Amino acid sequence: MAKSILSAEVLQNETAAYAWVEARLWPNGPICPHCGGVDRLSKMQGKSTRIGTYKCYQCRKQFTVKVGTVFEDSHVPMRIWLQAIFLLCSSKKGISSNQLSRTLGVTLKTAWFMSHRIREAMRVVGMTPMGGAGEIVEADETFIGRIEGEKKRRSGWGHKNAVLTLVQRGGGARSFHIEDTSAGQVHSLVRDNIARESELMTDEAPHYDDIGRRFASHETVKHSADEYVRYDGERVISTNTVEGYYSIFKRGMKGVYQHCSEKHLHRYLAEFDFRYSNRVRLGVDDMARTERALKGVMGKRLTYRTPHN
Repeated sequence: MAKSILSAEVLQNETAAYAWVEARLWPNGPICPHCGGVDRLSKMQGKSTRIGTYKCYQCRKQFTVKVGTVFEDSHVPMRIWLQAIFLLCSSKKGISSNQLSRTLGVTLKTAWFMSHRIREAMRVVGMTPMGGAGEIVEADETFIGRIEGEKKRRSGWGHKNAVLTLVQRGGGARSFHIEDTSAGQVHSLVRDNIARESELMTDEAPHYDDIGRRFASHETVKHSADEYVRYDGERVISTNTVEGYYSIFKRGMKGVYQHCSEKHLHRYLAEFDFRYSNRVRLGVDDMARTERALKGVMGKRLTYRTPHN
């Protein structure tokens, strides 16, 4: 019988966990996060020294691989952090803070903080336009949750948060929390995130008409007439790929997370985008996905302060 991946040494042994993280964040050796020095560094070996502590003899400060990352100032052991990252990366629809708390043996507050820090690590920065010549990008919107302060309505979406998602067929996804589905909100995101050489596919929403002319082609399906797919030779015209993304997203948000405040919605979108863009079909298994998430921890420190009464 195969051993559980959760029994791997890097997920159970603190020294191995630090070594694994250092090898990925410092592939060319340790770097002092205080002064950027790489030469006069020494690993501290004292019996009372914390695991993974180095000293820089240029600025004379101590540091670990946690400094300057989402792990900074966290008292959670590194092996527990790695377990949390693995669980969040390998759960297709996410894992709740309550479940993470029970599984890892940490408090609910700690599990919640860890989850949001990991989502921040999953957020991709400096993205280039998706698509390109011969590539198809689908765009669509959905509505989730409720806008803070808005009363729930019997019909319509005016009280819900709007989300725009772009999905490249055979590629990744990018989602954005938008104020509404007006052309002013949609156009800039579509223009800045899709290469002009791409083929754009959407539903019949009028706010795509003008921006659609910017691309190599713009095809639509008419959902109001029960048209969900159309064929042009071997070309499949539909928005079924982005709709499939939304089915995973909504099952996770409603079935696992159940509630998400408006101010944190962008982090949950980053989580679902990351897993979709690094899925098995693209050759990324659970451990490789965990490594990719880990490489995003640098320079993204998050702090949460409880207001004083």
